Amino acid sequence: MFTWRLRDASRLTASDLVLPEERLAWPRTIGLGMQHVVAMFGATFLVPIITGFPPSTTLLFSGLGTMLFLLITKNRLPSYLGSSFAFLAPIGAATEIGGPGFALSGVILVGLLLALVGVIVHFSGTRWIGAVMPPVVSGTIVALIGFNLAPAARDNFVKDPLLAAITLLAIVLTSVLFRGMVARLAILLGVVLGYVIALLTGRVDPEKLEAIEDAAWIGLPTFTSPTFDPALLPAILMFVPVVLPLVAENLGHVKGVGQLLDRDLDPLAGRALFADGIATTIAGAFGGSPTTTYGENIGVMSATRVFSTAAYWIAAITAVLLGLSPKVGAVIFATPDGVLGGVTTALYGLIGIIGVRIWVENKVDFSIPRNQFAAGVGLIVAIADFTLASGQISFGGIVLGTVATLVIYHLMAALERLRGRPAAVRDDHAPPATTTTD
Repeated sequence: MFTWRLRDASRLTASDLVLPEERLAWPRTIGLGMQHVVAMFGATFLVPIITGFPPSTTLLFSGLGTMLFLLITKNRLPSYLGSSFAFLAPIGAATEIGGPGFALSGVILVGLLLALVGVIVHFSGTRWIGAVMPPVVSGTIVALIGFNLAPAARDNFVKDPLLAAITLLAIVLTSVLFRGMVARLAILLGVVLGYVIALLTGRVDPEKLEAIEDAAWIGLPTFTSPTFDPALLPAILMFVPVVLPLVAENLGHVKGVGQLLDRDLDPLAGRALFADGIATTIAGAFGGSPTTTYGENIGVMSATRVFSTAAYWIAAITAVLLGLSPKVGAVIFATPDGVLGGVTTALYGLIGIIGVRIWVENKVDFSIPRNQFAAGVGLIVAIADFTLASGQISFGGIVLGTVATLVIYHLMAALERLRGRPAAVRDDHAPPATTTTD
């Protein structure tokens, strides 16, 4: 498993691919691995900052999760597991209800459910997922997660509007003025520029600067144990809908890499889902952020045409080493609110638009009433953050929007079949698009 066929870079043409089972010379491979770390870093470290989880712990389990993913997929599916943004809203709500430990129990639940889905997919295939989550449904669920987080972006933005606007402008200009790898790093570069300006203008919390100075260069990160309060267990259900976008993301990753390699990687879909589920479960058990496959890394592979899993092992090892540096974690944790406001405004909007992109790429027909109502009602419920509360238990917009989308779509589809609607005007149950989210 840990042997790769060596390719001579000097003999590669512009159209040649370096396959997962191949590698370039180790110095080049190490450089490519570092490139993958840079590509995922900007998005991955934002999740622990927003949720309050320790950044170093997140980086450590991001690297370990990637190693686990590569082992379970037998080194045949190149991927990096970064932090998942799909968990932000339920983690925030669960933390308010029962603290970080309670939120971690929700992360573990989702991880176990995703692993179970992976086992089912491994033995039954993916066609049933297309039936349960056709593109109009999967696209809506991804979109409503991003748009539901809009108030969180606003709250950070108004804390320092000038710094937030500068950070947002830097991200937008980087993505439009540059090409290739630089454009793909727009989020990271925007954060770095905003952070530097904050340092120069005294906008970074002095206590956090002092924590950076005091932090050791090498040491174990902070571990947090999950807590299970039987009285609050019904609130854990708010995490269940998160399984759906994670399924779509992983299947999208398998499809996307398969298309780039011109290989049928569908037989690995179950292993990919299982691996991500187990990685998320382990991260949740120790206080790390939940994981998912990353579109940024597909972008790097597409640009470099190097799909070697050896580069991903280097990336994973690098993330683990960064996770073992408390000083790196302290620097990340000190990111100013204004910088977060600018970057989350862009990032949450992008998550929402990725859902819309799934509709476009799959040519979803919005002249069909069930598509109109399923998507429209689901988005309104999530954006307005409809809430259903009973005692201490509360279900927010993401849960209710997801349920509304699924129920409306399948209820209307069943009624259409009962009245004998012509099959020619039905939208098909195509699998989710190859687009992935964080």
